[in-house]
Amino acid sequence: MMSDSRFISTNFAAVLVYGRLPLVFGGMLFAVAVMLNQSLTAYLAGLGLLMTSMFFDLIDGWFAARYRPQAKLAHLADRIMDKAVYSMIFPMVAVGMMWRYQHLPEGSNLNLEILHVVLVLILCVAVLMRDNFAHFMRNFSLRRGEEEEFKEITRLRTIVAAPIGVLLYLYAFYLPVVGESNLSSWISWFGEMNPRNLIIIEILFLIINLGSIAGYCRKYGTACLDDLCLGDEILRRRILSIFPNALTVMNAMMGVLAIFFADQGRIKEAYLILLGAAFFDKLDGAVARKLGLTTPLPTQKQNKYSITLGGVLDDISDTVSFCIAPAIIFYMLMGRFSEQTGETMAFLWVAIGYAVLGVVRLIFFILDQNSIPGFFKGLPVPAAALLVSAPFIMLDSALDQGSQELIFWGKLCFWLMIGTSLLMNSYFIRYIHVGRLISRDRRFKWFTIFMILGFLFTPYFGYASFFYLSLYVLSPLYTWRISPEVAAIETRTQVASS
Repeated sequence: MMSDSRFISTNFAAVLVYGRLPLVFGGMLFAVAVMLNQSLTAYLAGLGLLMTSMFFDLIDGWFAARYRPQAKLAHLADRIMDKAVYSMIFPMVAVGMMWRYQHLPEGSNLNLEILHVVLVLILCVAVLMRDNFAHFMRNFSLRRGEEEEFKEITRLRTIVAAPIGVLLYLYAFYLPVVGESNLSSWISWFGEMNPRNLIIIEILFLIINLGSIAGYCRKYGTACLDDLCLGDEILRRRILSIFPNALTVMNAMMGVLAIFFADQGRIKEAYLILLGAAFFDKLDGAVARKLGLTTPLPTQKQNKYSITLGGVLDDISDTVSFCIAPAIIFYMLMGRFSEQTGETMAFLWVAIGYAVLGVVRLIFFILDQNSIPGFFKGLPVPAAALLVSAPFIMLDSALDQGSQELIFWGKLCFWLMIGTSLLMNSYFIRYIHVGRLISRDRRFKWFTIFMILGFLFTPYFGYASFFYLSLYVLSPLYTWRISPEVAAIETRTQVASS
């Protein structure tokens, strides 16, 4: 017989796992009532149900593992509940954003609001796509005997998806709450939040979801296609190449999206998107190496310059995101700068020169026959793009506020574009591969993450980014001591084995 305490804890774990579905379904019904009747009671009731579901979502995995370790279906049930819950929450908030757009007060920034609506719709599609793709990859890997990862901390979506769902519900169905209590002021603060802050959060969440898809490709990609290809190595490689190529295309899409946000006057968001493009640029190469796509087959003819379809696609994406996008954003900002200050500078030719020299740098990277493992010759194009784009945030702020520092930031951006163009093509300078350094050095990785998150929602994010990248520009003064064998290592596991 099971003891009373054991019986209670076991059943409570089951409530946490299975109780989210009716809670979220009730929240969806109350959201419909808000749209139909604009009922404040329905809004608060739906918020209460979703917050309860969020609390269950954050602790159910730990509680089930602690009190129901013998339950073989606990993790499967948890994942099924995740799929069902998120399939209701995110379409619900996407519809809610459209409903809110129809009831905007006069004087609202309609361009920004419709941009936010479209972004939430894209986010909804990404969340659902990620869940179904993860289910597909996981099932294939389990059939091949791969061990499934059960650690909750590795499921970043579980940590952030439910709170973001509640936050979007608060904003999408917001009705002014009457009263002076802490609860009403808290709800009003979130409900009246500037969409610009929400867009930053949503972009980060979008990157997390797309990165999660890439992570599943990296973990299960090799095993899941063995059953499909039946020993045909060429077919297997062609199918596997879809995954890194898709990440490469996402890199290019991020560059186009950054230009679009900059055109809407959202320079900080554009910079974050370029940061996401750099993340995908790191990830596509790592995925290709993990899947064994960088090693030629024994029967494959050797290409003198290692020119492949994936490499060409990667260079095109880098051209869009790290050469063309910063040049266009620079041209937009300097046009405003010239109008406000009357300064006449050849910023058009500087923008064209930066884009052209960036392409020259990419061509050199393809044709270079004496590459140094773990190092780049000259400043890498992604780092150059992030370096020149960081002061754009301060220049944009100075343009909006009419700051006395406007002349300083305008001239700094102008000369920085020229100097960075030259650094990209200074092939005698060796720059370490930051992506591999982040993968193998846990301290450096967490320093980078805390630097981004610590300054992201402050006015100093542009300054912190510019300082961080300036240190990278000066890093060859130290990193020349590192041997190529060490610099080429990608993971902590390889460091330990060596």
